[in-house]
Amino acid sequence: MEMKKDGETQTTDGFFFLCAQIYLRVSWPDSAVPPPPGPRPAAKCSSSLPQELSDLTHLLRWPLTPGDGGDLSASTSPQTSTYHLRHPAQTSYPLGGYLEAVLIARDHQGRCKSHGGDLFRAQLLGPDLKAGVPGDVKDLENGTYLLTFPLLWAGQAQVQVRLIHSSEAVGVLRGIWRDQWATIDFTGYFRGPTGHEETVTCNVNPLLIGKEESTCHYRDEDSGELWFCAQPPTLPCDSLVGHSSGRYWNVTTPHEEALLARNVTDKALHQGISPIWVAEESNRSLVLSPRQPCRPGIPGPKPSGFFHQNTWHSLSCSSRSFSTADSILGCLAGRIIHMMGDSTLRQWWEYLCDIVPSLTPVDLHTTHQTGPLLAVDASRGIVLQWRAHRWPLRSLRTPVASLHSVVRELGGLAGGPHTVVVLSLGAHFTTFPPTIFVQRLAGIRAAVASLLTREPRTLVVIKLANTGYKSVYGSDWFTLQVNRLLQAAFADLRVAFVDAWEMTSSLALPDSIHPGKHIVRSEVDFLLSYVCPT
Repeated sequence: MEMKKDGETQTTDGFFFLCAQIYLRVSWPDSAVPPPPGPRPAAKCSSSLPQELSDLTHLLRWPLTPGDGGDLSASTSPQTSTYHLRHPAQTSYPLGGYLEAVLIARDHQGRCKSHGGDLFRAQLLGPDLKAGVPGDVKDLENGTYLLTFPLLWAGQAQVQVRLIHSSEAVGVLRGIWRDQWATIDFTGYFRGPTGHEETVTCNVNPLLIGKEESTCHYRDEDSGELWFCAQPPTLPCDSLVGHSSGRYWNVTTPHEEALLARNVTDKALHQGISPIWVAEESNRSLVLSPRQPCRPGIPGPKPSGFFHQNTWHSLSCSSRSFSTADSILGCLAGRIIHMMGDSTLRQWWEYLCDIVPSLTPVDLHTTHQTGPLLAVDASRGIVLQWRAHRWPLRSLRTPVASLHSVVRELGGLAGGPHTVVVLSLGAHFTTFPPTIFVQRLAGIRAAVASLLTREPRTLVVIKLANTGYKSVYGSDWFTLQVNRLLQAAFADLRVAFVDAWEMTSSLALPDSIHPGKHIVRSEVDFLLSYVCPT
């Protein structure tokens, strides 16, 4: 899509140039990289960008692929790709050990691939035990992949492997990140004093508005981030009152659409390994969670945990189960929980209100999709609130006044031992190049660091993004990169992580960006394990 520049001159500062350098350093040497999206004059955040986040070339590295030359049959096929045990099969395997397998990627004609870059998902499942754990997939970059599975429960276990995207499809997605400043736009609603309304296109960059006329610029005073809308025909820029999703752009060719089609996306490979038996060890049928309580700053192992009997068992700390309303109330008593982010975090708010009858929602006369939402238990001193982050936000029409930046909200918190902050970021950034998310993360990271400095007893929890998306607008491949950025941004701060990516990819369930109740329950239980570690 060709975009035209508007005629106004923008001011920039050190952070914009830093982000420009980051964006240009992403290793896509096969094509010229366009200039980065628009400026963000927020110097106060530039110094807080961690070193791990500033090197996107390393952080977002993915094997380059030569493509299929327009021949769909040359792309990786879930029908012909195979996997087998790396070592001879055993009668039984020891609990706490590992199972290794080798995956050979092949194209639709059965020819072995000579390069890597495919996105495979491997799982070890125990259907009768309602158990599952994600396997590690190591790309040897020659068409071969090494699969490793920890053996965490006794009993039967079965390997399952799915091709999420072929390397050729990943090449399409990476090309979109490289060449497109966005794949969607948004609508801004302006209202005059007489009630007359005008709608225009809005986005993260003035070049995406598609008009040569002057644009309306909106700078968040707390984060420094910028938002742009086309100038309304007759109304002034300060009459912006509403925001909603706009159009999804057509950014793929017919051939690229075929590479991302449902018949070759998220498909199981033919079963290559017979079920195995894992023997008990010293009368133990389960690898137990570590004894250390769940505290912020604990290193996260891979995998971070596993399911058994539909219960999540953390491998980083002693996770707990909160199966009754009373146990949840006992944990949350006297606490104020601030949830900020996307709709996958709103599911946590909804789950708690559903499972705990005494948590009473307060009607704030807002849009449920974007909030803010509030529930209280006055007798126990519990306040539970959720609100969506600010634009870019895909939503129905919502008042602009209700869309607060996360940086603004964090800056208004005193913090303390009774304050819990939960952030879920990323799901609405898969339609933009990574530099846009880096800009958002830099501001939020600085705000979190300030909050923890003025009140270290505040609990801050970062929820990683779920699996579920399978399109050019929100592929799991994009989400995987977003999670890498999230973990790098907060790696050196004393925060806790809830690895929703692994929780939503451990069981043999259909992927959904909004997972079912028992997955949400496991995510909330792990949050509460940090709130009430003992």
